[in-house]
Amino acid sequence: MTTLVLTVVGDDRSGLVAAVADVVGNHGGNWENSQLAELSGAFAGIIEVSVPAERADELRAALTVLDGLLKVAVHTGTVEPPLGTARSLTMQVIGNDRPGIVRDISTVLGAHGVSIDKLTTHTADAAMYGGRLFEATVVARVPASVDLDDLTSELERLATEIQVDVTLDT
Repeated sequence: MTTLVLTVVGDDRSGLVAAVADVVGNHGGNWENSQLAELSGAFAGIIEVSVPAERADELRAALTVLDGLLKVAVHTGTVEPPLGTARSLTMQVIGNDRPGIVRDISTVLGAHGVSIDKLTTHTADAAMYGGRLFEATVVARVPASVDLDDLTSELERLATEIQVDVTLDT
């Protein structure tokens, strides 16, 4: 089996998931994992499908039928390396929304060789505070060579600087 990773985006309307699922199913593909969402009137997502190797090109070509409905980009997946000696890290970030929070946090993680596996963010009105509240959850892999105390200290320093609360769970 070959793994294909599809990214899809288009104007939100009913039937978009069914349209993609039909193409995948009609060409021997199996829908494995996905993250799909409506954001500001656009429908966007990432979908992992498996397909027999001999039908992968056929499925790629068939996805072009969605042009005009959705923009679809297809990437051939790779086998994930085993977690090995890397440690899992989950981080919660919450604070008043402002530009640069994701950039600042991801820069610190990247400087330590930490790989982000999943990032979920959300903003909401915070009427009691007179602004918007930013929340993020980061799931990441930390190489065994990284000193967790140093990483934690740097994230705590950054949290103070950008005025957010960061909670780590290793």
